[in-house]
Amino acid sequence: MEMWSRSQWENVTIKSPISVFYLYTPMCGTCAVASKMLEVISVMKPDLPMGKADLNYIQDFAVDYEIESVPCLLIAKDGIIQRKIYAFQSVPDLLDILS
Repeated sequence: MEMWSRSQWENVTIKSPISVFYLYTPMCGTCAVASKMLEVISVMKPDLPMGKADLNYIQDFAVDYEIESVPCLLIAKDGIIQRKIYAFQSVPDLLDILS
């Protein structure tokens, strides 16, 4: 999963029918576990546009998109955020949500 800036995320949401943006902070233990889950998913779904960003560097994004906590997974369809996930249950659960 590659690092994206805010503008990269916004461009991908416009161009792709579905896209995923993972927000984390490096000192968050739960984020580390969620990152590993998403790395597995990125291998299983290589055609799904997925990016990530350290929320410490895009704080205005957190305000504009009303991010409540990390880890946070944004799922957009046709340029509109459909879901924000804060609880990462399991890889199969995430795959089910993304299918």
